[in-house]
Amino acid sequence: MAHVRTGSEQPRKVVFEVPHPDPLLARLLRDECSEFLIKQATTIEFGPDWRESGKVMRGDLVVTRRGQGTVALNDIGGTTHYIATAKSKPLGVLEAGSQRLEVPVELTPGRCDPHAFAEAKKAFLFPVRAAIDGGEERVVIVTPPKPVQDRLIDYALRACGLGG
Repeated sequence: MAHVRTGSEQPRKVVFEVPHPDPLLARLLRDECSEFLIKQATTIEFGPDWRESGKVMRGDLVVTRRGQGTVALNDIGGTTHYIATAKSKPLGVLEAGSQRLEVPVELTPGRCDPHAFAEAKKAFLFPVRAAIDGGEERVVIVTPPKPVQDRLIDYALRACGLGG
């Protein structure tokens, strides 16, 4: 429902019909709740130290305890620009008695065309799959901080032979 008006007319109520159940809304709600549950247990962040090693950028995902439970990081997915790989799956486990976990990750360019760099709307939205206490796997979107993003862009431009 919304209240809208055009020009100087009085506001009128507009109702948008949504089918029930709506698969899209159900998926969005499930995804939002899933991310919330993981964020209650841990903070998952890109570490500050990313190093270029040949054609690969290497760094860590840093998992810091916020709540209870054992948290398993099962996988990290790539983005529109970067392929993310880890040495093992699951990536690592933050045991109930531990406060911090560092998981090594490697990033390589996924696309090297100039158009991809010009349209980088989702280049840094990395999906991380995690589970608490062996429960359902949930997805959290992890975004590197701006200084790491800048380093990754410079690296990808060089690796793709586009300058930088």
